Amino acid sequence: MASEQKQHPSPNHYDIVIVGAGPVGLMLSTCLARWGYKIKHIDNRPEPTATGRADGIQPRSLDLLRNMGLKSAIMAHKPARVYEVAFWDPPTGGKGIARTGTWASCPDFIDARYPFTTLLHQGLIERAFIADLEKNNTTVQRPWTITGFTSDEQADPEYPVSVELQHVDGTFKESVKAKYLFGGEGARSFVRDQLKIGITHKDPIAYVWGVMDGVVKTDFPDIKMKCTIHSEHGSIMVIPREDNMVRLYIQIASSTDPDFNPRKTATVEEVQASAKRILQPYSIEWERVEWYSVYPIGQGISDKYTLDHRVFLGGDACHTHSPKAGQGMNTAFLDALNLAWKIHAVEGGLAHKSILETYEPERKDVAETLLSFDNKYAKLFSQRPPSSNEVAAATAQKASSGAEENEFIKTFKESCSFTSGYGVAYKANQLNWSPEHPAQSHVIAKSDALVPGRLFRNADVTRVVDANVVHLEQEIPLNGAFRLFVFAGKPSVTGQALKDFAAGLAKKNSFYSAYQRADIDSVSHHERHNPHSKFFTICTVFAAKRNEIEISRDLPALLARYKDNVYADDRWSRNFPDAKAMAHAKMGLDEERGGVVVVRPDGYTGVVVALEEGSATVDALNAYFGAFASKKLGEAQAQL
Repeated sequence: MASEQKQHPSPNHYDIVIVGAGPVGLMLSTCLARWGYKIKHIDNRPEPTATGRADGIQPRSLDLLRNMGLKSAIMAHKPARVYEVAFWDPPTGGKGIARTGTWASCPDFIDARYPFTTLLHQGLIERAFIADLEKNNTTVQRPWTITGFTSDEQADPEYPVSVELQHVDGTFKESVKAKYLFGGEGARSFVRDQLKIGITHKDPIAYVWGVMDGVVKTDFPDIKMKCTIHSEHGSIMVIPREDNMVRLYIQIASSTDPDFNPRKTATVEEVQASAKRILQPYSIEWERVEWYSVYPIGQGISDKYTLDHRVFLGGDACHTHSPKAGQGMNTAFLDALNLAWKIHAVEGGLAHKSILETYEPERKDVAETLLSFDNKYAKLFSQRPPSSNEVAAATAQKASSGAEENEFIKTFKESCSFTSGYGVAYKANQLNWSPEHPAQSHVIAKSDALVPGRLFRNADVTRVVDANVVHLEQEIPLNGAFRLFVFAGKPSVTGQALKDFAAGLAKKNSFYSAYQRADIDSVSHHERHNPHSKFFTICTVFAAKRNEIEISRDLPALLARYKDNVYADDRWSRNFPDAKAMAHAKMGLDEERGGVVVVRPDGYTGVVVALEEGSATVDALNAYFGAFASKKLGEAQAQL
């Protein structure tokens, strides 16, 4: 967007230089390319990932990919889907292994839209992003590497980062200027090293893992399931994959071993022989091996994600951990998304650059939780097999009435919530309202259902214009805009409040009007999501049946302009069987009086405000956005 409005001084000036075309770099590049930014994106590999590497897409990430319009391209490869995890251990008083339990990969209590893990090799996922980049006139320059950079805002306030690039064979060199530099080159990050940012190792124990992708012939009954297998001969994690493949993770060395060597390796044949011993009494043979690797893993986290909020790190450059929970690629996606929309808000003129300061604490806190979880997860599977009663209780949506959950069940539920991605939460800051936030008003609501810093909840509603039943949380695509969900309750009750709300938005100094599109007079009437502003999209949800709603009658003109985003909250849910308006109830809002939910561009709740007659609702929103907006908002802000 900034690029569309302003020409760069020369062809060698860019909005951002992105180093590394793995999941974190591609997500960042894809978002910013869609929003109109000029990107220099390099990778030191001649081609995208051919085989192997990361392969697990968790439920929250699949939500995100659908919101980006990339889910269908990925699912076209027919990836494996993991709905359950099987637990195998030595039988009591016997030899070999026996199944000791299974549980849902993403149990009902998480309320996921896609309650499964999607398994597909990283290269196919990368190609979906690369194809999208090409549609937006951005390519990954290969094989190129970064050889140096400096960042000096005093010398050049607008393009402070100077970057030196070179073809990997040394035949070509290039010097470019940029507003930002992003290091997403993995654990051996050149950018991190040049910044002299250290890695803190959270767990002194390191491991060497062998990982093998291939097609097997076996009588092991759960080869199509995700399995954790313990035996007297060692341990394996089984991951089903696309095209009849299976991935086996085998730990081949630990720093607790007396002869530990972090450079220890093993041949394909040695790892296969180990797998055969572990799986006894079942047999396994390989028809082919597609990919094999041995690599050391330690729990580490970067001390900083940035030094000057011009040069940033993300993905494996910031955090390393075991592959057990399949979090690497998913965490990388959310690192990139978090940074992308904040850069967009700053460079587009919506927000003060101080919001860039929230990237590190939000994402580093998640990485700290991941490393702590990774350690706990390992112990969960190694201390003892759970009883069948524990498995049933852990998998159930609710614990038995009055029954106290034991440590295994508590850990299981925490684990499922975190691995799915739905358990990721951000702490209070200017973006996530709290009682300490500058915005203070009697209309700001406190709800257990919608907590600022946590994901907006999913809900089915009926779109009024065409009677389609849709997923409300997916109706606004990932467009870099804040999402205003106006839960309008009953039209007969909230009619005046809606008129007052629209009148408040229309005021020149409101958060909404202050960032009106410069080209608003030429916007097509087909524009569904951003007719007024690039930074705000509105959805209105009535607690009424579709045939009772008349958009032109029930909504003031400003809100009616979003006619394709008007919905009837008339769907039934087994989780809210007595609710007359399920989506309202699910969000913890009054079914008659509703409320306004501000959702950040990345899908996390920012603030919840009551929908009241008068100016209080918009005044409160002006105060919320005023905490980070680039302009002074609202007449009544000082009076709140």
